[in-house]
Amino acid sequence: MKHYTRENFQPTHSVGFHLNRARNTLLMEMDAALRPLDITGQQMGILLALMRGAASTPLEISRALGIDTGLMTRMLDKLENKGLLQRQRSEEDRRVVHLLLTDKGRSVAGTIPEIAPQVLNHRLRHFSPEEFREFLRLLQKFTDGAAG
Repeated sequence: MKHYTRENFQPTHSVGFHLNRARNTLLMEMDAALRPLDITGQQMGILLALMRGAASTPLEISRALGIDTGLMTRMLDKLENKGLLQRQRSEEDRRVVHLLLTDKGRSVAGTIPEIAPQVLNHRLRHFSPEEFREFLRLLQKFTDGAAG
């Protein structure tokens, strides 16, 4: 089914517009809440992925978070300069770089779960539990491109 046509398409009323606006709003709010930790919302994802063992290389994190490798490199440089992570070449394959949280990085990553849920819950405060579940289901369906 085609929901948009040449005749009815209005950029400021499109799904893409609203998703982008929601993303930007959420990132601004998350960045503000994380400012005391001296990290951004995007950097938060990297630290959590490393802390939870979901990824250990720049490529794995890029794929997991949907971030292009150029932006990933810049964010890793910033996190390394802040003393939150370090890069370590693999002993087995020198082309592979592993990312390790420093003590400071583990401390910051450990604080994120106290902050991020507050930001998300504030944004979702007008959703009933049923609306939240349906909203999440629809976002996942949209993201996955799944039918049905």
